[in-house]
Amino acid sequence: MSLPADAFGDRFDIERLPLPRPACGYAVQKLDTDQVLDRRTGHLKPLRSPGLDALFDTFDDAHEAAVAWTSRHDIDAEDQPLAIVPAGFDDVLDRPILIYGVLCGRP
Repeated sequence: MSLPADAFGDRFDIERLPLPRPACGYAVQKLDTDQVLDRRTGHLKPLRSPGLDALFDTFDDAHEAAVAWTSRHDIDAEDQPLAIVPAGFDDVLDRPILIYGVLCGRP
């Protein structure tokens, strides 16, 4: 399955975003949830999952993982529920954090 670069939101550079918290990577978030794509397993997991590895180094890496997940689940490109978002890491909680919180799928 091939999807355009903006299938999961507009391409962005976390270094150039005016963020309320520092970002250290890109995450693939399931809209309307606190679930993100785990890099090791390719499965969506809640942010509080022990050992979650959800931070991708580049937008392209996150996009590739989102395309793979969408393809594996045979989801139509128009109805796919994922977004690529900036994410940080909380050293105290030892887990990734969603800088913008839970994004809604529909306004």
